[in-house]
Order: sequence, then structure tokens, then C-alpha cells
Amino acid sequence: MRIKIFILLLSIFTSNLVLSQHKKSEVINYLKKEMEEKKIPGCQLVILRDNKIVLSEALGIAYLPFSIPVKTNTVFSINSISKVFTSVAIMQLQEQNKLNINDQIYHYIDSIPENWKKITIKQLMSHTSGLPDIEDEKGLIGDMGQDSAWLKVQKLPLQSEVGEKFNYNATNYYILQRIIEKYSGTTFEKFVRRNQFDVLLMKQIYYGNSYDVIENKCPTYTYYNQDKITGEYIKEAKLKEVYEEFPSKMITDAGAFTTAEEMAKWIIGLRLGKLLKKNENINTIWEPVKMNNGSYDGLGGLLNAYALGWPVITRQNHSAVASVGGGRAAFIIYPKDNLAIILFTNLTGISIEEIIEKIAKLYVDDVGN
Repeated sequence: MRIKIFILLLSIFTSNLVLSQHKKSEVINYLKKEMEEKKIPGCQLVILRDNKIVLSEALGIAYLPFSIPVKTNTVFSINSISKVFTSVAIMQLQEQNKLNINDQIYHYIDSIPENWKKITIKQLMSHTSGLPDIEDEKGLIGDMGQDSAWLKVQKLPLQSEVGEKFNYNATNYYILQRIIEKYSGTTFEKFVRRNQFDVLLMKQIYYGNSYDVIENKCPTYTYYNQDKITGEYIKEAKLKEVYEEFPSKMITDAGAFTTAEEMAKWIIGLRLGKLLKKNENINTIWEPVKMNNGSYDGLGGLLNAYALGWPVITRQNHSAVASVGGGRAAFIIYPKDNLAIILFTNLTGISIEEIIEKIAKLYVDDVGN
């Protein structure tokens, strides 16, 4: 009898292993096809089921001049994905009773224009504040540094009435960094490192610029060239290396570098309650924010709504939360399906979230239907 049970269990295990290997091959073959079609030099893919890594793959070339391959410890620029660390940092301070996201910002920051005072922390996080942008197509406005740009942006008119529209811009997160640093009593980077990265034993995560020397960091490439006069991006045949500088007073907005496996640690830690003590706070940062007229707005396309630092996919079935960075890195969490997919590439200018969504369909048949 015991032998029969053992044989049955072995048969089930072998069958599941074959299915798992088949699924892995299916995913990798699809991703290789996308890389070839979109001319993506290299990437990392991590898939989580039930908060466990079921697939981790590194494909292609990290550094083209010397044909250095991507490995699982290759460090990628993740740009605006940095906003999710900011989102959690704000909620951690709320859990410490140091702020409330529904409060107006004049309670937390001094010397701001009168018409900014009724804006709430939540509206900063969701880009519904209506604030003017501290950046333009060339970088910080005025091209005289961060402090000068901050003075200039305060003199500009609001882009819209507070809560009326979704305007994705860096001013919101510039102010959030000031609030976090004031009420945490330390720099933003030290706060998130101590309260998020160190908690989850994340060793390969850094803030910096594209020109910084970081072990195992790969550059970002692009086929687009910006016209210096019009600011328009024009696609060309020749691949170029991207130069990016992330202002130190706005790393709440962008500027992180890490690996897909490190990002997986963060997602697992968030979902298991290692970063936020209350599940309701995760629901809060994932809840899409409505405009004054009751509608949703977001980054466009698949990402049709926006929460508190998180792009959202709202739909009847398989709704999801996401984070995207620089048109080259993204992850999507499908909470009800216990599925999360992370894809980092070194080619900017592509809709990574759409590739992830197609991979998700290989695990959940009716995603997107």
C-alpha cells in the first residue's frame, strides 16, 4: 500500500514538474520573440506565484560594446518605479502617527503659495494636485539647479483646479520628499533603506545617476533622439546610450537602480506585511483615486487609473496594480490571482506593461478579457 502511495505521489510530482518546465519554456520563448521584434538588448524576468519566485531568468546582453550578458545580479535603472518606495514611506509615517495623507500640505510644509495650501498629501501622491511641473522637456525648469527650480515653480499658475485632473509631474514628489525628510528626521534615502530595504535584506538597490559607477550596473539604450529645438523625440536606426541625471531632492520621484530579484523581495515583503503593519494601508495605496467628477485617469492605455504612487489597471476581472519606469522597466501585481510579474530591460521607449500582460495570460487564461 505504501509503495502504491509513493508511486502516486511521485507521478503527481513528476507531472507537475513537466507542466512547470513547459510553462517556463512557453514564457521564455515568448519573451525572446518580443526581444527580437522590439530589439531589446537584454532583460531580467521574475514571476511570483503565492509570494514565491517560480521563474527567474536573465536574457540577452547587458553591455553591448563588450557583449557582456545579463545575469540575475545585473543592476538596471528602474526610474519612476521609485515612487512605490515613496508611497510606502508615507504610509509608514502615517502608521507612526507623524502625518495623515488626508491632511492639507500647509500643515507639513512652510512658505508655499496660498493656492497650494488646500492640496492634500494624498493629492500629491496621486498627481491630482493640479500643481505646475518643476521639470520641462529639458530637465529642471530654468536650468539653474534644484533650489532655483523650486523658487520658479512656485510662481507658476496651477495646471488645473485641485482634484480636477490627473497631471503626472515631479513637483508632487519633490514636496513629498521634503515632508518625509522633515517628519522622519533623516534623509529620504536613509529612511527607506532602514525601513524597507534593510528589513527585506535588499543589498543591490541604489540611488544615483546613469553615469555613476555601480557594480554590475548596465546602461540603458534607446533608438530615440531628442530634437534640441522642439524637444520632440524621433526614432532612429542607430542605438544610443541614455544619459540621465536624477536630482537628489527628487529621488522620491525617480532614480533607483536594482535587480528584478531584489524587486521581488520588496513585493513579497509588502504583501506579507513586513513593510506596512495594516493590510488596509496596502489597500489604501492601491485604491485608484477619482477626479472631482467621479472619473478615473492614468498614464494611458492599459494603465487607465492611478492610485497613491501606483498606476492601476481597472477592469471587471483581474484588476491589477503596477509600477513603470522610464519605458524600460515595470512590474504588475494581480492581487486576486496571487501573481506578480517583474520585467526589467535596458531599452527605453517600449510598453513593458503590455509585454507583462501577455505573459500573465500564460498563467491566467482570461486576463485582459
